[in-house]
Amino acid sequence: MGILKNLARRLSRQSKFGSNEGALMPAYARLNTQFTKGQGSRLWDQNGREYLDALGGIAVCFLGHSHPKVNHAISEQASLLMHVSNLFEIPQQAELGLRFCEISGMDNAFFTNSGTEANEAAIKLTRLYAKQKNVDAPIVITADGSFHGRSIGALSATGNLAIKEDFKPLLEGFEHVPYNDIEAIQAYANNPNVVAIMIEPIQGEAGVIIPDKGYLKAIRKLCDKHGWLFIVDEIQTGIGRTGKWFGFQHEAIQPDILTSAKALGNGYPIGVCAARGHAAKLLSPGGHGSTFGGNPLACAVGLMVINTVEEEALVNKAEELGSKLKQALQQQLSKLKTVTQVRGKGLMLAVQLSHLHEGLAQKFLDAGLVVNITGAGKIIRLLPSVIITEQEISQIASICHSVIEAAENGA
Repeated sequence: MGILKNLARRLSRQSKFGSNEGALMPAYARLNTQFTKGQGSRLWDQNGREYLDALGGIAVCFLGHSHPKVNHAISEQASLLMHVSNLFEIPQQAELGLRFCEISGMDNAFFTNSGTEANEAAIKLTRLYAKQKNVDAPIVITADGSFHGRSIGALSATGNLAIKEDFKPLLEGFEHVPYNDIEAIQAYANNPNVVAIMIEPIQGEAGVIIPDKGYLKAIRKLCDKHGWLFIVDEIQTGIGRTGKWFGFQHEAIQPDILTSAKALGNGYPIGVCAARGHAAKLLSPGGHGSTFGGNPLACAVGLMVINTVEEEALVNKAEELGSKLKQALQQQLSKLKTVTQVRGKGLMLAVQLSHLHEGLAQKFLDAGLVVNITGAGKIIRLLPSVIITEQEISQIASICHSVIEAAENGA
């Protein structure tokens, strides 16, 4: 009876709004596909058709869909306690904070519900730091092409003009410089209002843009020299995706503030802002808070994800599989005339095209592969799970070849 009632309710809503999407704000240009099931690196739609997922919910499902250990952590904790106010001690939160600091080298952590919220916390720390330095008009340097979230604060830090224009006026105090240009940052050396630099170790939303080796290390030196906080946004790169626990670890440096999210919950909402040294002492009771951030359920999932990645040596596996996927793509796509580059680090890859092919995302779906198309339609972004097999790697490369070749031939 319950199933029939739910079906009748859905049909009633369809009639009222015209479609199942009719009651939703039109914030997304969605493809006409509904995924109803996921297992490992596979998804199934409403018609039972199977797809290979090379996107992972945009770098979220690092362990794949419906991972048994994550499922167990959710069900076990949900049967005990899902939520309790941060007015009380939460053992799972304290344990996750310790584990996160162990893998990142940070001193303490504040848990949020998302990457955007984690970056908001980081921005608030820069304001507290500015107050201590008696800076009345603090400046945070960020990069052109960066993406730090869609709240007003995070959007102000973001360097993507296209998604910011409609929401002006934004917050003051953010200066954007070209990414991978250390001289552009050095130009602010004598500006007394600069308090921090906020950088992605790899720009994800911009299309997997990888800076030169030594870029992060040079920023670290500038921050040390001028007393600036170094914030590294690892929302997309964190928890092993690039072949290290965090992208900054490729250069053997340490940030003052670190943000992460996405893979930490493998699909369950959680984010974290971690700090080190002086930055770890900026926050005091009442200075920041979150109703849901760091709840027992989210932290139980985060703990299971970190422990699973560590126990199964998946950080090294991400580097190994990413290298194989990059090589397979380069081999398969080398003769296609519109492919100009295959780039990536670990399981964070992109195929650069010379010009736009209309409807490319739908063409990939029609071919049974889930990817992301960004960069004004000229970049194919691949963010598969760490549990993909070598056979699936070959399949990804093969489908990429066939879809792009067909698009080049006007199909």
